Amino acid sequence: MLPPGVLYDERLTAPRPWWLIAALSGVSLGLILFPLGLMPLLGGLVVGTALGAVAVSAYGSARIRVVADSLVAGEARVPVSALGEAHVLDEEEARAWRTHRADPRAYMLLRGYVPTALRVEVTDPEDPTPYLYLSTRRPRALADALEAARR
Repeated sequence: MLPPGVLYDERLTAPRPWWLIAALSGVSLGLILFPLGLMPLLGGLVVGTALGAVAVSAYGSARIRVVADSLVAGEARVPVSALGEAHVLDEEEARAWRTHRADPRAYMLLRGYVPTALRVEVTDPEDPTPYLYLSTRRPRALADALEAARR
């Protein structure tokens, strides 16, 4: 259930194996500090795991929202009135738009672990950004929410 005024809300969380890597970074730091004794080993385990978890959480906490008359994607906030047509991209098209078709001026909320995306054209003549590339697990729902906000 979405709060009033929110038409779409998605958090792009990091995949589960990344959390395992964070835990293993703690184990690695603990083993590095093992020759210094038991307390440094335990301290390294705790500190290394905590730092790995913070890094994974920070990267994986990107959020996409359609709130009333704005699209909020990561750090960008764009009025829906400045957006044009939304194109749902399947895995193959998304790969093409983040590699050889990509425009360096585009705003990209790119997460490599999310295979699908939405490309939204920017129609504001004052904005040099040609389009927004948004990695999303539910591109059709996001496109529908943008259309609903436009109405």
